[in-house]
Amino acid sequence: MVSHSPAWYRARRYLHFDVPIGLRKAETIVSNPEAVSRHSFYPLIVYEITSFKVKKDKITNRIERVEKKRPIAYASHIDSHIYSYYAEKLSELYEVALKEAGIGDSVLAFRSLGKSNIEFAGEAFKEISRRDECGVVALDVKGFFDNLDHDVLKCSWAKMLKSRVLPKDHFSVFKSITKYSSVRRDEIFGLFGISENNPKAGRVRICEAVEFRNRVRVGGCIKRNSHNFGIPQGSSISALLSNIYMFDFDVAACEMVKKYGGRYFRYCDDMLFVVPKSMRNSVAGEVRGRIRSLKLDINTKKTEICAFTKIAVGHECDKPLQYLGFVFDGRKILLRSAALARFSERMKAGVKLAKSTARKHNSLRVDHGRDKKELFKRKLYERYSHLGRRNFIRYGYRAAEILDSNSIKRQLKPLWDRLQDEIRK
Repeated sequence: MVSHSPAWYRARRYLHFDVPIGLRKAETIVSNPEAVSRHSFYPLIVYEITSFKVKKDKITNRIERVEKKRPIAYASHIDSHIYSYYAEKLSELYEVALKEAGIGDSVLAFRSLGKSNIEFAGEAFKEISRRDECGVVALDVKGFFDNLDHDVLKCSWAKMLKSRVLPKDHFSVFKSITKYSSVRRDEIFGLFGISENNPKAGRVRICEAVEFRNRVRVGGCIKRNSHNFGIPQGSSISALLSNIYMFDFDVAACEMVKKYGGRYFRYCDDMLFVVPKSMRNSVAGEVRGRIRSLKLDINTKKTEICAFTKIAVGHECDKPLQYLGFVFDGRKILLRSAALARFSERMKAGVKLAKSTARKHNSLRVDHGRDKKELFKRKLYERYSHLGRRNFIRYGYRAAEILDSNSIKRQLKPLWDRLQDEIRK
């Protein structure tokens, strides 16, 4: 008989301050409120991924590459199981609360809805298209996870539990995710002589508990979040907590647009309001005020306010709407030009690296009296063409099918020739 692990349990094999544990041991801890309330959480291990964002200068119209660093944080093995277990329990309560409030169609991200941002964008564009005219307000919360206020989160969390205060076990999880501690991966690996390329060589954990106390803690490697705001993005409970944080706002936003016969959508920190054309500016102002009451701010650089009017064929707009990676002008749905430019940059860099690697290998082959080999194209095609299984091109064609957009297909078609041109250079 096959036994199935509960949804909250996932075997993790990465290197951390503790060792991986099995389901039975994890269950004895996570399901015991007293054990969780007394549990000492290890610091998160953090590192940064550097990527380059491509954006168009509005004055010169030139494409610019901007370096962007994204922090990655991961918890120890038992801590991850605790976060996942409590996320599952809270999620059940959250889904009930959404249903009771009648706002399940408005909150889109971090839920098991069987849909992606493609379908969510399509639903918003259909909502606009079914109206004779409307105003659209797109707003983005500035530094969402980094600015979630701890007092607001604690109250929202307790309210989800229908309690005035957090029980001891929930409070322990709350403290660990708000007053979280962290260590830099490169510093810790350097301290213990661990290779970043092969960290698990001969190890099951970074160090023993006594070494953690004497070298990591005493050595001053641990940094603590001393602010009254911010939670780490990436833990298995953070996404759900961000939704719980926004619950009262989502209810109020739905009630507000309902008065105007409008619709409200929120995907994480991206909010979209479809309202009567005459109400778009007043709605934008009211939303900014409500967001400030949550001790958050709107990113004014990403704010979009536009209007759509029905014409003989589709709709026309005073300004195309950008939403969840797509652009909608009332008639056509397109991929954002910045996304296409970013892909082209990655593709060029990928081909360049492949050629450089091939030259090095061929140089060695010649030194050993062997014939040169042609550029190995299989991986290039997997990463940068429709022949791959999971890449930007495949995503684009999937979006084109779901959104019934020939315009997206026309955007993607030249990319094959560009790939061939780069390979031939």
